[in-house]
Amino acid sequence: MRRTFGEGHSLHLPVPTVSVVLCTYNRQQLVKRAIASVLRQSFPHWELVIVDDGSTDGSDRLLLAISESDPRIIYIRQTNRGLAQSRNVGVGVARGSYVTFIDSDDEWSPRHLELRVDYLRNHPSVDALHGGVSPKGPRTKQYVADVTRPGKKIHLSKCYIAGTLFMKRSVFLHLGGFPPMEYGDDYHFMTTLARRFKLVRVKWPTYIYHLDSADRLCDLYEEGGIAAIRRYRSRG
Repeated sequence: MRRTFGEGHSLHLPVPTVSVVLCTYNRQQLVKRAIASVLRQSFPHWELVIVDDGSTDGSDRLLLAISESDPRIIYIRQTNRGLAQSRNVGVGVARGSYVTFIDSDDEWSPRHLELRVDYLRNHPSVDALHGGVSPKGPRTKQYVADVTRPGKKIHLSKCYIAGTLFMKRSVFLHLGGFPPMEYGDDYHFMTTLARRFKLVRVKWPTYIYHLDSADRLCDLYEEGGIAAIRRYRSRG
């Protein structure tokens, strides 16, 4: 595993309020959009931890250059381990009081962080938030394979979507992170979270969920189950 810190070394900066974890695999073009949306946030006290899960499309050169351009950005490159474990690696180096996630093919509206930080500060009994998805793309893609009912589909509005999760870092660490699963890790983590801590669903549509990206895990799972996900991860 290789870690690269932004110019000026982000560990020498004040501790950020929010640590944003962005995991990516072979999405050189799409990841730029996700990163740009973090840079546009109205709430400025963040760090961005990018975990490159063994990309083979030249993403490493792009992400290294981006991390060197901004001291708030940390770049980690590792051999392919899958999304769940990559998220755990990202949180493992995070320093913020809160942690959140953004998928490499999605983006945020400018007030995404601001609204969530304000809510948790004003509701100290709440440990985590999720929800607030704004789907963008074909309507048919708004239904995804239901991990709890094989062969069935569920609408995005009823899903636990890890990209929308915003929570106290101490709670994430207490739970031990996402389980090492190739599909459905967000469902299992967030159902455990909801049983043991206070999890609130919000409606602010600030998480822009793109539905037309190639190689989305939910599409791979629907087409060929876990085997299809493994083939995708090993093809590099």
